Amino acid sequence: MDSDCYKLCEKLIPDTYVQQGQQARQVHQNKIRHLLEQKKLPEEGWSDLTIEILLQEFSVMDSNNFPGNCGVGEREARVFSPLVLKRHYNFGHGIGRSGEITAIQPKAAGSSLMMKLTNSLALDLIKLCGIPSVKSCFVVPMATGMSMVLSMLTFKQSRPDAKFVIWPRIDQKSCIKSIITAGLTPVVVENKLEGDELRTDVQAVRDKVAELGATNILCIFTTTSCFAPRAPDRLEEIGEICKVSDIPHLVNNAYGLQCTKCTHLLQQAARTGRVDVFVQSTDKNFMVPVGGSIIAGFDNKLLEKISKTYPGRASMSPTMDLFITLLSMGSKGYQALVKQRKELYTYLQTSLLQCATKHGQRLLKITHNHISMAMTLAVDGFSATDIGSKLFTRCVSGTRVVTQTGKISDINGQKFCNFGAHCDVYPCSYLTAAAGIGMTKEDVDTFISRLDKVLSKCKMLPYNSDHRTVVHETKDILSQQSSSNEKSKDEVQSSETFCEDASQTVT
Repeated sequence: MDSDCYKLCEKLIPDTYVQQGQQARQVHQNKIRHLLEQKKLPEEGWSDLTIEILLQEFSVMDSNNFPGNCGVGEREARVFSPLVLKRHYNFGHGIGRSGEITAIQPKAAGSSLMMKLTNSLALDLIKLCGIPSVKSCFVVPMATGMSMVLSMLTFKQSRPDAKFVIWPRIDQKSCIKSIITAGLTPVVVENKLEGDELRTDVQAVRDKVAELGATNILCIFTTTSCFAPRAPDRLEEIGEICKVSDIPHLVNNAYGLQCTKCTHLLQQAARTGRVDVFVQSTDKNFMVPVGGSIIAGFDNKLLEKISKTYPGRASMSPTMDLFITLLSMGSKGYQALVKQRKELYTYLQTSLLQCATKHGQRLLKITHNHISMAMTLAVDGFSATDIGSKLFTRCVSGTRVVTQTGKISDINGQKFCNFGAHCDVYPCSYLTAAAGIGMTKEDVDTFISRLDKVLSKCKMLPYNSDHRTVVHETKDILSQQSSSNEKSKDEVQSSETFCEDASQTVT
């Protein structure tokens, strides 16, 4: 209500009551005004009431909510179900226009305002997370895989003759599928085993650049957040290669915003070398439903070009989910969650170490991965994958059991040995667990308790630190497979385990 309405209210009830209500309303309005002025995250999270007031203010600005509106076009935000309309706070136009996902819609001023503000809040938060030099970002209603396809297709516009994507191996299907979906040729660079960790073979990347020729390479595609025993890629070294060779650098930062180590790698690689675009998931970093991601980078013109590559309008659901969540968290709330995640990583690591030691296993030493960890699984009489199955039936999700079976996985025509292990032969079978944002101490305690009970029922073998027996047996399997006739497509099975299929967290 405006001031005139409040004066009219004073004729109905005592003016002191009206003034109190007006002052209370002004508190909400002041927060909204500050948001519109600063376009940055509020320090303290907002109440649901304040957020709903803002959403209502925005929604009445969209044409489908105009009193007496007469829509005669083919797309007028008509919504049949009142329940669906309520779920979307009366928004129905989506975001963007046919020419650009970040463009303003004449019929949807409120939706456009929300889109612009959400992108500004996301940019502010990325800077707070440890990448202060980031220049631009925007939210898209696609998960990380399709957002990486969009980025590569944009690179293709300025490098039409380039068809190769150099990709340090990361066994997450969306990564390899994004390259193939973009109509490009993946050039897989196997990782190097350093101690227990799988790390980027930088020299092999250099060799591939020299072999293929820089002008034939669309981009080098690296990863920050990944599941153990793989470590984040050596972004600084790769960034230097990209800078010297003038090759775009695309980074899969799927759940890296919540990890200060990952954001530091991105910032340093952009400062000393080259990073063009990095993509992160909204659900993995901000605890919203799956379906959105943030494309960010260090060149405003490039990000604008990517936004214009997106065809047509887009769903605003992921944008609205993120907008509401960021306002509810505030910058202090998100930073507190990041700090809590970091503390729980240490707690999970300590707890898993104790459990592994109790059952004669070892926690793998993976010093560069600050989200995921792994313990060995040496069992007798049955497959280690049974442990993953038993955990899943006990409502433990997110774990991943990887065994060295030597099976060949066919992913869109690309064949991988032991897909899931990030390499053809890893010295042992293992189980992974991750400390993601939003995890609680109770989650860790429950997981360790159930894991302990499962391992107690299994016949665990003392861990053999030499590993040579396991490696020898695996190499024998690979040798037998290579000498046998090629299996039919129906016979080729994925090396992923039941637990991996049912409960892993992958990009």
